[in-house]
Amino acid sequence: MDVHPVTALFPMLGPDELLDLAVDIESNGLTEPVVLDEDGVLLDGRNRLAACELADVEVRFTTYQGDDPVGLIVSANRQRRNTNPGQRAMITAMARSLSQHSFPSAIARHGINLTRLSIATTVLEHAPDLAEQVRAGTLPLNAAYTTARRRKADAKALLAQHARLRRQAPDLAEQVIAGHLALAEATAALDARQEEEHLRRRVEEIDAIRLADGDTEPSFARAAERGDTDWRHAHERAEQYLAQRHDAIRQIQQGLAGIAEAWSAVQEIAHHPRSPYAREVLKGLTGPARALANRLIALEAACAMGGA
Repeated sequence: MDVHPVTALFPMLGPDELLDLAVDIESNGLTEPVVLDEDGVLLDGRNRLAACELADVEVRFTTYQGDDPVGLIVSANRQRRNTNPGQRAMITAMARSLSQHSFPSAIARHGINLTRLSIATTVLEHAPDLAEQVRAGTLPLNAAYTTARRRKADAKALLAQHARLRRQAPDLAEQVIAGHLALAEATAALDARQEEEHLRRRVEEIDAIRLADGDTEPSFARAAERGDTDWRHAHERAEQYLAQRHDAIRQIQQGLAGIAEAWSAVQEIAHHPRSPYAREVLKGLTGPARALANRLIALEAACAMGGA
């Protein structure tokens, strides 16, 4: 006899349970008929049918007249003692995928936990091999869900990598699609491209600063473009130059701050250049410091005369 595919999702009773059912039917008769659809396909009662054969009891049949055979099957099997909650949730998820009816009311009415059903649906979508094990009762639903979630995350990451390649490197994406390049290799190649572009922009920025400062040394970017060095080494040299430039600026700033702090003394010396104080200050200076002091004194004196 043909069996409805959703009915086949529910496991048969074990030998001992089936024998107990046969003894009960032999003693008390078949209380519920086996349900068929209009085409003679069995919807409910596989265990009763098998038990009647064991007990040599005539089977009674009835024909289902409704339009939702899957709902009937799920309803009839909601309290199966030989299935655990995880199995029932998985079977319901499988049944829903085979049915044209959503039967949400039946799910609620028959006490199927919606969260557990959602978990089973995730397993069915992302780990169908494990879904069959859950249905058979050989793998707990939660264990299958852990693997399904990981597979789902992995699949999402792969899709994101493909999308990134299509958006940022169509040529690499085409090689992946054609099978000439592995996705991981294409992603690594794209990362290398973007890293080199980042280094290039940074080196060019620093070269522009050098040029504006009047530096006449060959540019770091030109050396990389000629192949004299790679972009990573050019970037290292450019950053070293920039660090030295910053140090030089700080030193000059500190020197100017020192001059600003001593400017009142320079003005005093400029106004009284022949005083013992001025002579002693200048006497203690040598070399560049003495030359700078003389220039500042002369500048201040010129300013004072101009002001006068």
